[in-house]
Amino acid sequence: MTAPTPAPEIESARSHPLSGVLRAPGAVAGQARRRYREVERVLARRAPARALTAVPRTARFLGATFARRYGEAVAGLPVPSLSPGLAAQVAIDETLLAVASGPNRMPRRADYERVGAELAHARLLFDNQGWLDDPASYHRSPPPLVDPAVDHGWALGQRYERLLFNSGWLPRPDEPGADRWASYGPNRTAVAAILRHEGAPRPWVMAVHGFACGYPFMDFIGLHALHLHRDLGLNVAMPVLPFHGPRKVTRLSGEAMLSFDLVNTVHALTQAIWDLRRLLTWIHAQDAQGVAVYGVSLGAYVSALLVGLEDDIDCVVAGIPVVDFPKLFRSHSPHHIRMRAIEHEILDGNAEIVHGVVSPLAFAPRVPRAGRFIYAGLGDRMAPPPQAHALWRHWDEPEICWYAGNHVGYLWAKDVGAFLDRSLISAGFGGSADSDP
Repeated sequence: MTAPTPAPEIESARSHPLSGVLRAPGAVAGQARRRYREVERVLARRAPARALTAVPRTARFLGATFARRYGEAVAGLPVPSLSPGLAAQVAIDETLLAVASGPNRMPRRADYERVGAELAHARLLFDNQGWLDDPASYHRSPPPLVDPAVDHGWALGQRYERLLFNSGWLPRPDEPGADRWASYGPNRTAVAAILRHEGAPRPWVMAVHGFACGYPFMDFIGLHALHLHRDLGLNVAMPVLPFHGPRKVTRLSGEAMLSFDLVNTVHALTQAIWDLRRLLTWIHAQDAQGVAVYGVSLGAYVSALLVGLEDDIDCVVAGIPVVDFPKLFRSHSPHHIRMRAIEHEILDGNAEIVHGVVSPLAFAPRVPRAGRFIYAGLGDRMAPPPQAHALWRHWDEPEICWYAGNHVGYLWAKDVGAFLDRSLISAGFGGSADSDP
């Protein structure tokens, strides 16, 4: 049986040189998106080529920002002024994101099945235990930290103390991933770097680092630690988050905490809170004249979660905060990974629900509103502004500083440095006239 011959007018339309242009605009746009995704997948195999995707992504950000100037305003979320400097900083973030998303970090088919099954198991278990309805009940109270091991180190010309102690945290035996977690030997030892003054008791700041950090030479800079210690006269405690610094279990500091293993992320955030709460008991035992918490990026997430569980904190500063990791994973993942994650019921359901037990947005802050502060970058592509805006709204719209820069732009943004000092001093932290080195 032969196929019917197309009518002459249909055959003519197919062969017409303008047939593609004559298609419906929606079809043309859909084809363009498919072509871009195909190119994106090809580029993903090579780091230098992947960096090229930063160009259209940066252009898309600039176009969306321009459009926002003529759209409906969002209360508390300003529209940045477009400039070559802002475009360059956005391009840096987009390039780093593109290069970091290499094929060696992409999940395999078996990973989708395993992670999907673990999240489904966790959702059922957490629901049966009542943890989804009462997230605070998921977090067990740790024992106080007494007599940690102490040694010393030097970084950037500054001598510091190093506390080491057994974390003591493990997932409950029936939680998915518990056996895998128990195999992470280096992560069992909690570590904190301490900068403190001799003499009379002083206020303390617990400064919590961001992703891929956890080493004093990095955290002294990234957390403004030397400035807080030397210029504001504060004692500073810098805990190392799970899987970071000397606790890492992969080549990259922090990689095991924020990966496609979304159950691992829940466990790591829970252990981080456990470790910080233990460290808080030690700080209070040093006759602390008040305790503030200052976190950057991932550290801001942990800090925001901590103040939803602890009463004995007087001030919190969340810098370039993240508050929703499933949403961040969705926005940073290539299209084909997002679709497969949805297909395996990882995103759009189980991950968002399970992560509720470690979400800062699920806990009312116990620090008074006058002691809550946020700063964030309007060109931040790693922790996009809506994340900080969500925390600002959840915290009853406290004082916030927006700077025109990317994720690490806070390090050289003068208004951020001034805001940090003003925030801490207004809450009674800093301004000591007798600071010693």
